[in-house]
Amino acid sequence: MTLKRVVVTGIGALTPIGNNASEYWEGLINGVSGCDTIRHLDVSKLKTKIACQLKGFDVLNHMDRKEAKRQDLFSQYAMVASEEAIRDAGIDKTSADPYRIGVIWSSGIGGLTVFEEEVISFAKGDGTPRFNPFFIPKMIADIAAGHISIKHGFCGPNYAPVAACASSTIALIDAFNLIRLGKSDIIVTGGSEAAITMSGIGGFSSMKAMSERNDDPKTASRPYDKDRDGFVLGEGAGCVILESLDHALARGAKIYCEVAGGGLTADAYHLTAPHPEGLGVIRVMQFALEDAGMQPGEIDYVNTHGTSTPLGDVAELIAIEKVFGEQAFNMNISSTKSMTGHLLGAAGAIEAVASVLSIKNDMIPPTINNFNLDPAIDPRFNLTLNKYQKRTVNAALSNTFGFGGHNAAAIFKKY
Repeated sequence: MTLKRVVVTGIGALTPIGNNASEYWEGLINGVSGCDTIRHLDVSKLKTKIACQLKGFDVLNHMDRKEAKRQDLFSQYAMVASEEAIRDAGIDKTSADPYRIGVIWSSGIGGLTVFEEEVISFAKGDGTPRFNPFFIPKMIADIAAGHISIKHGFCGPNYAPVAACASSTIALIDAFNLIRLGKSDIIVTGGSEAAITMSGIGGFSSMKAMSERNDDPKTASRPYDKDRDGFVLGEGAGCVILESLDHALARGAKIYCEVAGGGLTADAYHLTAPHPEGLGVIRVMQFALEDAGMQPGEIDYVNTHGTSTPLGDVAELIAIEKVFGEQAFNMNISSTKSMTGHLLGAAGAIEAVASVLSIKNDMIPPTINNFNLDPAIDPRFNLTLNKYQKRTVNAALSNTFGFGGHNAAAIFKKY
């Protein structure tokens, strides 16, 4: 069968450096750090006291109080980012047969805030199980996809891939595959996360995974720097509207770029550590290139997973060199997590938006906070350090990897 071509016709973002896609891109290009001291929790007894939080965000500017009370934060974030993307794409349930408009939306954790609140409330009580009737519907990771479909009347495929930090890239690849196979015309896809809670910060901190640079939060997320000490947790949501090219052309839609291919692998190695030889990461990029029918020399930009962890940053660059050879030193590489922090299951979604906009604007967002390059890193890599760079971006690859050894890579190209 002939596979349909798939394009991006809308984007939305709610991030620690901008509450919509335009503000987010401006923050990226200007090298803004979204990290600060956590204000809404008593972090005095935590080793990590910093995170990349949303700023100036009020959900009541987007929905009424009754609706907001029935949703965990991660669902609220999903509704806001998806609404922006749907509006940007100019779609509603009349844009196609509603059973051919789907929602594939992911979260690595789901409703952590409501889970924590309900369990604490029960533990402090007299043992009588008094739980909010919305506890389970607010908590489950698939509920954001359900909320989006209910609000907009989209009756097509509707579910939530959960694969830790690779979740929303997998959601995008699933959406891409369903559309190119002719199963859907339009799919709203993305991810959201709201894990800046006591258990979220405390759990990651106990793993020694997060930065403890509490005295200098703005520079805490520093991928590729020799003094990096772990990732910084972020929150928010990202959304892209995927659509078959013929359907987009028929309705005169604005087209940002084309989705070229995607790859999925597993390390089958360790719960949290990357494979020491980077085998899963190497293969996932190779699979993405094969799926796209592209050669390594055609990629201009790689938006890396680049979490600012001692092991992960170097391992990914070694894998990139093995896949791309000399091209690895000709293309731009950057980690936008240096600015947004790590949005866990939503990371792939906001980084897809960054990749799409890098193609649209022919600009590479920087890797900020690099003061001394790790000597284990080949200095020939162009890591776009500390300042954006202009270049023609015909194709961009976005990597995301998750605990459990989940790897996903997506390729976007100019239409």
